[in-house]
Amino acid sequence: MINYIKEAYAELVHKVSWPTFKELQSSTILVMVASLCFAVVVLAMDLAFENLMKTVYRLLY
Repeated sequence: MINYIKEAYAELVHKVSWPTFKELQSSTILVMVASLCFAVVVLAMDLAFENLMKTVYRLLY
């Protein structure tokens, strides 16, 4: 177990390439914009389905 922890630490320190702050910042902004676009699409689908179901119920009753 101790050997595993040592190897994991060595890999994190010497082999992993960590992003710079600028790269991290741009990736975060990209994820936020994509999430916002996805939320707008889901909202549009929800409103369309709600209106469709209101119309169907109005026609049936």
